[in-house]
Amino acid sequence: MTDRLSSIITRSGDEGSTGLGDGSRVSKNAERIHALGDVDELNTVLGLLRCESLPEGVDAFLAEVQHDLFDLGSELAVPGYQALLPAQLQMLEQQAAAWNDSLSPLKEFILPGGCRAAAIAHQGRAVCRRAERSVVALGEFDAMPPLPRQYLNRLSDVLFILSRHLNAAAGVQDVLWQPRRLAANA
Repeated sequence: MTDRLSSIITRSGDEGSTGLGDGSRVSKNAERIHALGDVDELNTVLGLLRCESLPEGVDAFLAEVQHDLFDLGSELAVPGYQALLPAQLQMLEQQAAAWNDSLSPLKEFILPGGCRAAAIAHQGRAVCRRAERSVVALGEFDAMPPLPRQYLNRLSDVLFILSRHLNAAAGVQDVLWQPRRLAANA
């Protein structure tokens, strides 16, 4: 890896294609590149979230997820390569259960918001859902193992639970959706 990234400006994509890890080139508008971009954007949002003041253990968890997302990116960048492991999916499920156990049951839908960190976690959840849709779309054209799709599906749930965990830790209430509020006030 020492010389691999020594030249960042290559001009090789100026014509609208990009190289994959197997040496092939595809359009920058290909489904695979959309999925890669969405996973990269998700990783960026998690990096932003890690800049916030977070409860104990959250930063370490998010760091693990960021590494997992690079593993997922490597699967997307090299067709046929598998990097994600079932243990990474299990880690998400275990963390979701741990955080969810301390939260009160939801009786209403909640709006993204509360404290800043929770709002960023909600943003990550929305980007994660888009990344999941991109991976599903890619799978309609290229064979994809189920684990990337499952990982993103689980991660979006974890980010929702994390947003509630962050609000609770900050002593801020979740923002409850108020349906038909205009009709009630009329």
